[in-house]
Amino acid sequence: MTRLEHDRAFDPAHGSAVAIGEALRRITARNAGPFTWQGTNTYLVGRDEVAVIDPGPEDREHLALILEACGAAPVAAILVTHTHTDHSPGARLLQKMTGAPIVGCGPHVAARPLFAGEVNPFDASADLQHRPDRALSDGDTLVVDGLTLTAVETPGHTANHLAFALDEDRVLFSGDHVMAWSTSIVAPPDGSMSAYMASLDRLMARDDAFYLPGHGGPVRHPDDYLPGLKAHREGREQAVLARLAAGDQTIPEMVATIYPDVDASLHGAAGLSVLAHIEWLVERDLVVADGPPSLAARYRLAPTA
Repeated sequence: MTRLEHDRAFDPAHGSAVAIGEALRRITARNAGPFTWQGTNTYLVGRDEVAVIDPGPEDREHLALILEACGAAPVAAILVTHTHTDHSPGARLLQKMTGAPIVGCGPHVAARPLFAGEVNPFDASADLQHRPDRALSDGDTLVVDGLTLTAVETPGHTANHLAFALDEDRVLFSGDHVMAWSTSIVAPPDGSMSAYMASLDRLMARDDAFYLPGHGGPVRHPDDYLPGLKAHREGREQAVLARLAAGDQTIPEMVATIYPDVDASLHGAAGLSVLAHIEWLVERDLVVADGPPSLAARYRLAPTA
């Protein structure tokens, strides 16, 4: 199995709380799909009181399972990694059920403004109603049941993306920034490849023992996995440069060659990934666009000095 292949050993155990450690459980929502795989993972941290990380979509059945798993232990805080509709809307309903504060990422914000005439193709996936009671910045901490959760800013997938480190166990709840089953979608204008790569470098400087992502199974050896993930992204960038050198000028032309095995229904997402790479290449003056970088623009390699 290569580092970026799906972890087929992952069992979502829908309907059950899966024990991961003495004070750590996972419940996977029934919202499987091409971007969520087998569903969104909600994590419960603590025993006598509980922090709920990413309660998922507004799904009463899933939220009922969360409360059942908590039992008599009160929900002390509801943490949110980022504002996509498969992660954050459940926080508001869970708050109504428990009174617990919503903590974590700030309101949804794009990585850059829309250009004139540009339409955000993933606008429907953004949770624009999210308003935390306490927004966390990098290094801010929250103590629940004697366990310390520390915010780690990891923008890229979204501009407001946070990971949470469980300091006592060297566990990182990595949200959608790093997953074992798939690479994260970086889709402008909400996402930014330059921010994503910088966040990877930040994580590579840490010494977490393993990651628990928003979808799929754990990343068990992040010190080995992250360099492969970075190399994968760098390989995509080189593929974009190679297509431009071969004469491609548009993103659809590049997608057809770079992603030959990807189903046509996912070419739109693949095009946004190429756009994210191109935006970063334009930032570094390696590629020239005939206007603001967009899905409809034409591109060429920048002239060499």
